[in-house]
Amino acid sequence: MSAAVSSRLPVFPWDKLTPFKSTAAAHPDGVVDLSVGTPVDPVPELVQRALAAASDSPGYPTVWGTEALRDALTGWVERRLGAVSVAHENVLPVVGSKELVAWLPTQLGLGAGDKVAYPRLAYPTYEVGARLCGAEPVAYDDPTELDPAGLRLLWLNSPSNPTGRVLPKDELIRIVAWAREHGVLVFSDECYLELGWEAEPVSVLHPDVCGGTYEGIVAVHSLSKRSNLAGYRAAFVAGDAAVLGELLLIRKHGGMMTPAPVQAATVAALGDDSHVAEQRVRYAERRAALRSALEAHGFRIEHSEASLYLWATRDEPCWETVAYLAGLGILVAPGDFYGPAGDHFVRVAFTATDERVAAAVKRLS
Repeated sequence: MSAAVSSRLPVFPWDKLTPFKSTAAAHPDGVVDLSVGTPVDPVPELVQRALAAASDSPGYPTVWGTEALRDALTGWVERRLGAVSVAHENVLPVVGSKELVAWLPTQLGLGAGDKVAYPRLAYPTYEVGARLCGAEPVAYDDPTELDPAGLRLLWLNSPSNPTGRVLPKDELIRIVAWAREHGVLVFSDECYLELGWEAEPVSVLHPDVCGGTYEGIVAVHSLSKRSNLAGYRAAFVAGDAAVLGELLLIRKHGGMMTPAPVQAATVAALGDDSHVAEQRVRYAERRAALRSALEAHGFRIEHSEASLYLWATRDEPCWETVAYLAGLGILVAPGDFYGPAGDHFVRVAFTATDERVAAAVKRLS
C-alpha cells in the first residue's frame, strides 16, 4: 500500500545532487553549500528565552494554539500585511509550512477528478500535495488562462521560490477576482514576504487585493526565514474563516499540534521586528556580494527581486552549470528541480555564513 502511494510521487530531487556535493566537498577549502535555503545564523535570543521559559510543558498543546498565540498571529497579520478586522477564526498555526503544503489537498478532501494548479516554476511540494491525494497537478504561466472546470485549489507564490519574482498588486487583484468568479480556492504562499529587495511584496490579505473580505483566500506564512526558525517548524495560515475552521476540525483529529514551547517562541518572534531587520541586513550583504561575483563571472540574474535566492543562468543546461560550480567547490540547485522551464537556470541561495559567502566570491573571482 505504501509503495502504491510513493509511486505517484516524483523522485526526491535532492538525492540527485549527491555526486555533485561530493565533488564540491573535495575542494581544498571545503564546500560552499548554496543549494538549500536553510538558515545558518543564530536563533534570536529573545526567542530562545521564550522557548526555554515554556519548556516545562507536560500537557498536550491545542491545535488552534493558545490565546496568546492567536493574538500574536492576528496582530502580526494586521500590522505587517495591512489586513483589517482579523479575528482568531481567521488564523491557524501549522507544524511548518511544508507540512501544510504537502497535506492541504488531502485535508480539503480533494482526489481523483480534481485539479490543483501552481506556477510553472515552483516549489516541488505543490505538485507532491496534489499527487498524494490523487488529484491532477496543473502548472500555469497565468492562472486566469486555466480552465476552471474541476480546479479546486490554486496556489500562488509571491515572492517566488525559486525565481524571487514578486506578483504586482494589480496582478494579484486580477487573479483573486478571477478565482472568486469561478469558485476556486486560492492559497497564497507568502513565506518570503518580508524579504523584498527590489520590490515590495503585497499579501492577498491586503484590503486593496481582497476587497476587505477573506472569502476564498488564505495566506501561508512561516517563521523559518524571517526569524531563523526552520528547526522549530513554526508557521501559520490566515484568511477565510470557513476554510480554516474546517481545517481545524480535521487537524484536531490528526493531532497536528504545534508544540507548546514553539507556540511561546512564535509569540516572542512575531512581537519583535528588530531581529528581522538585523537578519535582512545580513542577507542583503550576502546577496550583493554573490550577485556581483556571479555577474562578473558571466552569469545573468533574472527576477530575484525578493526571497533568499538568485535565479542565475549561463544559457546552458542547468546540470552543466551545477557540475561546473561543483568543480569550484560551490553547490547550487539545478533549475529543473522546480519544473522543466528552469532547465537552463540554477538557484543560488545566499543563506551561507559570511565566511562561506566570501569563499564563494573568491572562487568566482
